[in-house]
Order: sequence, then C-alpha cells, then structure tokens
Amino acid sequence: MINQPLKICIVGGGFGGLYAALYLSKFPQVKSNQWQIILIEPREHFLFTPLLYELITGELQRWAIAPSYRQLLSGTNLQFCQEKVKKVDLKVRQIYLENGHNLSYDYLVLGVGNQNRWSNIPGLSDHALAFRTLEDVENLQTRLYLLEASEKESYQIAVVGSGPNGVELSCKLADRIGKRGRVHLIERGQEILKHFSPSVRPASYRSLLKRQVEIHLGAEVQSIGVDRLTIYENNQRQTLPIDLVIWTAGTEAREMVRHLDCQQTETGKLLVRPTLQLLDYPEVFALGDIAEIYPYKKTIPATAQAAYQQASCLAKNIPALIRGKRLKSFQYLHLGDMLTLGKREGLISSFGINLEGRLADIARRFVYILRLPTLGHRSKVLESWMTNTVLKFSHWLRRQVGELFCPKIAPYIPGIKKN
Repeated sequence: MINQPLKICIVGGGFGGLYAALYLSKFPQVKSNQWQIILIEPREHFLFTPLLYELITGELQRWAIAPSYRQLLSGTNLQFCQEKVKKVDLKVRQIYLENGHNLSYDYLVLGVGNQNRWSNIPGLSDHALAFRTLEDVENLQTRLYLLEASEKESYQIAVVGSGPNGVELSCKLADRIGKRGRVHLIERGQEILKHFSPSVRPASYRSLLKRQVEIHLGAEVQSIGVDRLTIYENNQRQTLPIDLVIWTAGTEAREMVRHLDCQQTETGKLLVRPTLQLLDYPEVFALGDIAEIYPYKKTIPATAQAAYQQASCLAKNIPALIRGKRLKSFQYLHLGDMLTLGKREGLISSFGINLEGRLADIARRFVYILRLPTLGHRSKVLESWMTNTVLKFSHWLRRQVGELFCPKIAPYIPGIKKN
C-alpha cells in the first residue's frame, strides 16, 4: 500500500498565506513530496500592497509589485489552485470551491484577509472607488486618465478615511495632479493616523499641507453623488463639488469567514490560540486580518508586517504539530512605521528614530524590496530600481555641474529647463 502524502491546504495568497507557503516549501518533507501543500487563491497575481501607491505616480511598474503566483512558486513543490473558496466545513475537513470541486485536508491555513467595508451611505457603492486590489488601482488609473484628458480646468478628488491608506494615497494623488486639481482628505474622527505613534503625525500633516491637501476632521459623509459629496462638518451640512471619491474607511470579514463553524468575535475575527490555531480545531491555523489571538493583551495591527511575522511562526508550528513537538506562541515585534508621503518623500519611525524626506523614501523602498516574496523577483526589482536611481542621480549631477561651471551652456544640457 502506497502512503498518501500529508495534505496542507492554504486558503488565501496574501502576505500570510503566500509567505507561509514559501517558508514551508523549504522543508525536506515538502521537497520529497511527503507533505503536499496547495495554495488556493482566486487571483492570478500576488500584490505587494505597501508599494501599491507607487503605481499612481509611476515610480514603480506593475510587474514589480504584482508578480504572478505561478512565477513565484516556480522551482518549488508547491501546488497552486486558482479558484475561489465557496465554503469550508471544518468538521469534515473539506474545502468547497466555486467551480464545484472540493478538496480535503489534514491541516488548514486560513489567510484570506478582510474585504472593503461599504457603509450604508447613499451613493457610496455606486460612485466611490476602493483602493485595495490591483483591479482597484486599474479602475482609479482609468478615471484619472479621463480627468487628465478632459477639458476641465481643475478637478477635485476626495479620499475618505485618514488611516495609512488614506494619507499615503492623498499625498500621491496630490503629487500626480499638481496644480490642476485638489485633494480633500475626509476623516470622521479628530485625528489622522489614529492608530500610529504620535511622532508620525506631525510629518504627515506637513506633507499633506505642503501639497495643499484640504483636511476635513470631524467630518461625516452623508451622501455621494455623480459630481458632489455631502458632509457634515463643524455642526453644519455642506456640499463639495467632487469629480472622484476613493473610499478607504474600513474593512469587514468575508462571508466565507463569517460562516465558519468556530468561535469568532462580534466583528467576525476568528479566535485563535497564541500558537495561531483555532480554539476548536487545532489542525486549523488562521493569521492576518481575520485572526485575533485569545487571550492576548496586546493589539496586533492588521498590517503586512504582522502577517509576515505570523507566517514565519506558523511555518514552524505546523511541522511541530505534525511531529508531536511543542508549538511556539506568536510574539509580535513592532519594528516601526513606514509611510510614503508623496513622490520621492517618505517617513520612517523605528525604535525612537524618525527619518523624513528623500532619504526616508529610499530607505523605505529598499526595505520593502528586500521583503518581496522570492529572491529571484527581489533581485529583478532591486536591479531595475537601482539602475533608475543611478541614472536619475547622474542626470541631476550633470545639471548641477553644468549650472555651476558652465552657466551659458547649461540650458543645452539634457534635463535643464530653458529660461
């Protein structure tokens, strides 16, 4: 009788799921096909979301932050199943796919992440865009191109929600549209980046104000129309003429997650042990946005940084569980905050050290490139970025030398504007 390989299914190809799969792929049991790992994800491309904003300003290309799963998994024994999960029956260990097929598993990893939450605001779902997926970025790019090609002398863009997504997106949009338009950042609370350290906010405010982003604090969106946005601010109702609205205010659990037969929080997060196992099903692990450790005194942010660390812990715990060894409790280590605050401007706050401006932008980009999923893809992106950086620096240096020593011929040096 031939022994069947032990089957580990990973649902969701985000930071938690993909990185856990890549970590597990290095184990000899996976390389020898004793453990079969299947990554289930409906999309064709992985998305490195921290660098999503660079697509708006053309600082990075799509291929750099959205490689295909098949490209990333080539050279490994990992199997890729490009399908959407309809239902998971934890009791019988079955995964039901929307194409009608089903998969059984010995161990399961849930890392599907949350989805955009559309509040019950008139016109929101009809007229606002989201900013979470590659498709969202493509829709936004299309709308921006139409505005830029139109005969409108100026246009107004509203970003609702002042978390990191809203702040970073507002700065990038302001840099892209320049003097031709204006960005409105709308926040229901009284502070931007409310879950970030206070040291991050002053630099963020400076970057927003430098780009003439109009910040609306304590402003609640009441309705969204084709060309207008109605908000309640300073105890009065006002209507803003708006050409484009992007909604970044919150997420919610996916329907598939809410219907799982296991213990959850009121908001639909799955309760897991410190080892990232479901309370009721020790063979099932959950990580990322959809998991909440119980009991756990510290709040773990719903960030790529946290999911990345959980993936590493999980990839050690599954082999330990298989071998009957002691599992490791997850300990989140906050390494700091990094934001892009416009084109060629960033912010890094880590262990009490704050860095702003161009140097922070370069450091942030470098750190994120080193976090890309595979060495092969990482090397290609790093080579492309460094080549472009060197070329831009050489052009800048030539202009400086020309203006300093040869002011008469400086206007004829490529890259120098003529008076």
